[in-house]
Amino acid sequence: MQRALLLYAVMCATTASTARADDFWKFWGDGKAELDGYALTEPRYGQLREGTAVAIFVTEDFSEALRVKADPGKHAKSDVVPVIKLNLVRDFQTGIYDYNTMTSTFLRTEFGAHEFWPLMKTSFSSQEWCGHVYMQWLTRGVHLVGTSHSYFDGEADAEPQLDLPEGGVVEDALPVLVRGLRGDWLAPGTTKKVPFLRSQLRTRLLHVPAKWGEATVSRAAQSSTVKTALGALRAYAYTVAETGGDTITFTVEEAYPHRLLAWQSSSGESARILGSARLEYWKLHGNGDEKLLKQLGLVPQSVPPKK
Repeated sequence: MQRALLLYAVMCATTASTARADDFWKFWGDGKAELDGYALTEPRYGQLREGTAVAIFVTEDFSEALRVKADPGKHAKSDVVPVIKLNLVRDFQTGIYDYNTMTSTFLRTEFGAHEFWPLMKTSFSSQEWCGHVYMQWLTRGVHLVGTSHSYFDGEADAEPQLDLPEGGVVEDALPVLVRGLRGDWLAPGTTKKVPFLRSQLRTRLLHVPAKWGEATVSRAAQSSTVKTALGALRAYAYTVAETGGDTITFTVEEAYPHRLLAWQSSSGESARILGSARLEYWKLHGNGDEKLLKQLGLVPQSVPPKK
């Protein structure tokens, strides 16, 4: 009897997992990316700066060996794994000059009962008038292997390495984790503590070494109606409170695909959605295609007037 019950449980879990995978690929296997535009507030040099953010969510094939997008036919099947990629772009002005940053995070789409969106790679770059900075983490077994380059004295080049604790969460993956694209991260009204690695943006702009800490993750028990540029939508909230650090609250659309409607950090960063679209954006690079930015609530970069 016990063996039969165990077999039944395994069959149910397998069926549920397969169903979630099928539902995921029915939506995310259409060859398009989800593009979300945001009004951004970013703290820098002790002041709050206004800017814009764009979140690009898309699935693609990824080379496990090289940790880059795998072009068709160039890799053995055993080397190719499907991932969801999040490119999060933040642009904001600081006085006379601006910051242009991007965090690019790659997570496996296929995972087991004891995993949740396993990290493959996450990288960060920042460009401003004084110079540029680059940092990345690759998962290699039970380690995070890093590379860092910076124009700041004392930070020029480094190859840090950290242990990868079981259940560890990197902040840069949070916009995917809270969306529950293949099942809830947390059930409504529940809380858990996780090993936590601060985002590369905060690590680099604060000029502090990367290290694991702890965070308490909570999901609100009930959803509520929120007013957005997309209309009044039902949404639920996740709160991620880093021990001795920031607390971040994410507002997530209740209906699939659970778009990220807003986020707010105790450090002062905040964003609210302005528009959303599903597009093959990599094909939309011709003069005139910038008109599609309107769907994201954004406007093209200004062009200097002709003399």
